[in-house]
Amino acid sequence: MKLPRRNFIHLAAGAAALPALSRLAWAQAYPMRPVRILVGFAAGGGVDIAARLIGQWLSERLGQQFIIENRPGAGTNIATEAVVRSPADGYTLLLVNVANAINATLYENLNYNFLRDIVPVGSFIRVAVVMVVNPSLPPKTVPEFIAYAKANAGKINVASGGPGGPDHASAELFNIMTGVGMTHVPYRGLAPALADLIGAQVQVVFATVPAAIEYIKAGRLRALAVTTAMRSELLPELPTMADFVPGFESSQWYGIGTPKGTPADIHDKLNKEINAALADAKMKARIEELGGVPLPMSPEEFGRFLAGETEKMRKVIKAAGISVK
Repeated sequence: MKLPRRNFIHLAAGAAALPALSRLAWAQAYPMRPVRILVGFAAGGGVDIAARLIGQWLSERLGQQFIIENRPGAGTNIATEAVVRSPADGYTLLLVNVANAINATLYENLNYNFLRDIVPVGSFIRVAVVMVVNPSLPPKTVPEFIAYAKANAGKINVASGGPGGPDHASAELFNIMTGVGMTHVPYRGLAPALADLIGAQVQVVFATVPAAIEYIKAGRLRALAVTTAMRSELLPELPTMADFVPGFESSQWYGIGTPKGTPADIHDKLNKEINAALADAKMKARIEELGGVPLPMSPEEFGRFLAGETEKMRKVIKAAGISVK
């Protein structure tokens, strides 16, 4: 039977619209099964805790489990590559953090391009870094420390939890912007670095606030400044580093990313729920307990943020000559 031309055009138009309608319906129904959030660190640390916090919220809001899967190793590169190689369907997410921005320059032979292959969904927490020294060290302020370090060139050791981490990057940024020339001493984690700082084996550490706050409160470490643009609510009496070193800003931060090609409707749905979490009073209180502040952004804003952080870390790494073997 021959179809009238008008009927044929209507049928053809309807058929062409089916893929778009099915994609929209699929995105609206998302998630229809459990979702994995891959974390590039072992369970129990700050990144893992942040992932579980947002994962629980998303599970409750979207009616499916958001399962935290720890894939530690290679400075988060193992987890990141696993997400890059996953189907772009919204069921495998990456817990994005400052290590990703650092690794884009630190590792020369990655099998992926972070800014190209991971698409930003949204950010949710920024955590301050605090400069701490052993109480036996004479300086009690950042200007005093800078003067002391310059007067004792080559004698100031700054410890970190390992090469290329946010604590190491913060220390090198301080070196570059003040010209003090501290010697980097890497450890296998921030905990042993802080232990040796307490034991006066090293002189200074740039640690996340949650890692150092109990030592500060107990008087076992002296805090000089936080490195975020705003003061920390957990240490409100501490000045910011930018009060003494204009333009200085360094922090740990957390967000969510997906493999390239994941539908924008899924990004928008996840972003809406993440930002709803950051407006919730109970969630805000929990974030503050972790030493953080809410960091709401749209996917586009988070993308610009990631590009800026990656470029900033590139300059620090190149200027400091940081490398991994």
